[in-house]
Amino acid sequence: MTVVTSVEQLKAIYGDVTEASTIKVTTRLTPAYRQMIEASPFMALATVGPEGLDCSPRGDRGQVVRVESDTVLAVPDRRGNNRIDSLLNIVRDPRVALMFLIPGSDSVMRVNGRAEISVDAALLESFVVEGKAPRSVALVTIDEVYFQCARAVMRAGLWSAGSQDAAEGLPSPGAMLKSAKESFDQETYDREWPGRAEKTMW
Repeated sequence: MTVVTSVEQLKAIYGDVTEASTIKVTTRLTPAYRQMIEASPFMALATVGPEGLDCSPRGDRGQVVRVESDTVLAVPDRRGNNRIDSLLNIVRDPRVALMFLIPGSDSVMRVNGRAEISVDAALLESFVVEGKAPRSVALVTIDEVYFQCARAVMRAGLWSAGSQDAAEGLPSPGAMLKSAKESFDQETYDREWPGRAEKTMW
């Protein structure tokens, strides 16, 4: 097996970067980039900490983040499993990477920056949904923002008719938990999960 071990080897394989790949990177939101991000209800949040890396899904009604300015995004932390892996990382290492998906669009938006966790009462109140506020909000200062080549989404056919068929026959959440711990009560978990999720969405 031949393994690439240097930057020089890697660049020799891939060649020059195109103009479009470099000019698209900006240090603040352009009007077009803002429009794309505000249309996204889902993103992946990548963080790094002493224990290693974490990549966590984030989704919200309408838009997953709120644009506070051309350089700051606000990310409410909605209800979850209380592992707070991403938040634990951020308070120790502020570097974050965000990747936004927009249903129906083949373009992906990416943000690299630094985050801090706010529990300001007024800020939390501004994100109330169905009477429930997030327990914290991550404020992300943008270092660079750009859109990603659409080929990955196009190859995956994420938005094509019938793409949801891939979910048929997959294990349930309870089955996955049971595969990690044989004694886990899969049936009870799967029976109660839909109602529990509905009550704890926000």
